Amino acid sequence: MEDAATAEISRTQVWQWVRHGARLSDGRAVDIALVRRTIQQQLEKLRGLVGQARFDSGNYERAARLFEDMSLTESFPDFLTVPAYDLLD
Repeated sequence: MEDAATAEISRTQVWQWVRHGARLSDGRAVDIALVRRTIQQQLEKLRGLVGQARFDSGNYERAARLFEDMSLTESFPDFLTVPAYDLLD
């Protein structure tokens, strides 16, 4: 449950940053392009950490797409966990 709460808080913060034009300490805008690039970079890092076989057999990309969709949508979805549970096998 703690991990679910962290995911909820994280995607809420990203959604707010994008919507309200937040800027990083180096001046870059937190926009859709930055969020997408960051998600891709993190996926590549995870692939390197867990190895190709484990990455391919996991749900890393599905989780990333869900996080991206929920973080970048125009209207704020109430919960990340509801659609996430639908993706569980």
